[in-house]
Amino acid sequence: MGCHLQVDDRDRNNITVEGNTCPRGAKYAKDEVTCPKRVVTSIVNVTGGEINMVSVKTSDAIPKEKMFDALKLLDNISVSAPVEIGQVIIKDIFGLGVDIVATKTVCRKESKKYIVSLDQGTTSSRAIVFDDKGKIAGVAQKEFKQIYPRAGWVEHNPEDIWSSQLEVFKQAISKSGASLDDVTAIGITNQRETSIVWDKTTGKPVYNAIVWQCRRTAEYCDELKAKGFDELIYSKTGLTVDAYFSATKLKWILDNVKGARQKAEKGQLLFGTIDTYLMWKLSGGKIHATDYTNASRTMMFNIKTLQWDRELLELFGIPKSVLPKVYPSSYNYGVCDKAVAGAEIPICGVAGDQQSALFGHLCVQKGSVKNTYGTGCFTLMNTGDEFVVSKRGLITTLAASMQDGRPQYVLEGSVFVGGAVLQWLRDELRLISSAREADELSATVEDTNGVYIVPAFVGLGAPHWDANARGTVVGLTRGAKKEHFVRAALESIAYQVFDVVHAMESDIDKKITSLAVDGGASVSDILMKFQADLLQADVLRPAVVETTALGVCYLAGLCAGVWKDIEQLKKQIGKGKKFEPTMDEKRRYDLLLGWESAVARTKYE
Repeated sequence: MGCHLQVDDRDRNNITVEGNTCPRGAKYAKDEVTCPKRVVTSIVNVTGGEINMVSVKTSDAIPKEKMFDALKLLDNISVSAPVEIGQVIIKDIFGLGVDIVATKTVCRKESKKYIVSLDQGTTSSRAIVFDDKGKIAGVAQKEFKQIYPRAGWVEHNPEDIWSSQLEVFKQAISKSGASLDDVTAIGITNQRETSIVWDKTTGKPVYNAIVWQCRRTAEYCDELKAKGFDELIYSKTGLTVDAYFSATKLKWILDNVKGARQKAEKGQLLFGTIDTYLMWKLSGGKIHATDYTNASRTMMFNIKTLQWDRELLELFGIPKSVLPKVYPSSYNYGVCDKAVAGAEIPICGVAGDQQSALFGHLCVQKGSVKNTYGTGCFTLMNTGDEFVVSKRGLITTLAASMQDGRPQYVLEGSVFVGGAVLQWLRDELRLISSAREADELSATVEDTNGVYIVPAFVGLGAPHWDANARGTVVGLTRGAKKEHFVRAALESIAYQVFDVVHAMESDIDKKITSLAVDGGASVSDILMKFQADLLQADVLRPAVVETTALGVCYLAGLCAGVWKDIEQLKKQIGKGKKFEPTMDEKRRYDLLLGWESAVARTKYE
């Protein structure tokens, strides 16, 4: 609310003020001229202060002819907090020997810095606003449609992905109470491998996104293996030949969508994993980029040279022109288009979901390990600057990297059925009504009474890699109760994670001392304690379990200067819960022997 000021100059010896619409002396009164002393009282803007303006006055009389000039000057003055009472705002105004001074003190306002993590997943898009202490200030989530054109085929509509992600971004900001001006940076973490191809000019996708789960290119992958290309591909990418990864999905689109290959070869199409597509949309088509972690999951990126591999591109028939530029995970990729996002916010962090979770645990030291207990389980071990060639069926990929671009490698193993075994108990067997009930029933018995469940519903993942294996229950006796069966299902998750971690220990010839955990099933104290006993290592559950979103928040914040370094991050992490191993070694050995025997019975020749 401003003040309307008129000056009546009819009396040459005086100046009178008329039409002042604010009460005299009120806090926001402005441009008051008092005479005959001819002292100017006004306000100036304060940036970074507890209030956004401060009253000022002249220390002596100003000549009448300079009054309006003084008021005009003060209208355009802004000072930074803190401001002390009596502080000179303008010294010797117009060379008159008169100062403009503050009439009150304004303290500096300690404003928070916020980072928004866009967490684009397989079934939903989420946005989480973190403050500069790494605490959650706002969350929003929206599911989107899953498309199954045929058995084994999985697709997403790219427009559904984009619209849902933009919507939750705005909702999370609103819930946090922050404004767009308070957002220092954006980080993006995403479902890996899922592939999109779109028109460079119109931005319209030429086909639906082919999701990482999709098996449409499995036959082509078998042909590559039969021709002996698996060793070449592994030596360059660290990956086994599989329809899981992006290269064969991109090839399928170019080969099967009418006109796509011709357009691609003319440079008219662009390819990207989800992170690339979101950055392109957020920037209004100005950013076509990805990070090392997402590139390393395409089966086209050489993780030793950190370049798109020409030999592999020729093998798959991929024009290099469609591929994005590749940068470190913690990097300033560019800014959002204001017309799209509402502000020109820099995008400063990008990482695939599992690598982001690894960084969210700050597993940056060689030998540090994390496991995500989701529908399946993903275990990643940081191997530092060493590309470890696994002898135990694990893949090697890139960890999230800092701005210096120096690569760090990880060993990765995946379990197909983790928390999904509890869904099976609930939905198909109807033995429980919720995951919480599984915990409660398991707590009523000391063990499984010899029952083992191997949930190989879709085969066995790492380190066994047996697609023909099927689920098996071993050790049933007349004394087996519902509670024993439920506990056996819960413990099967821990046994499978043990197998992956044990394979990692064999590959690096070193035993781990701790395992960082996250994901839905990690809330189970019984499961976490049993996991610690099997591994003979501490299991560490963080205070903030949103480690996937937190990881890319850290990456973005480090790039944007919110945090100085990783050591500063370590100091602000809240205390989680540690589960220590206490099981007798003989009992542990006997249990693992029983599990090994049960796994052997699932395999069919």
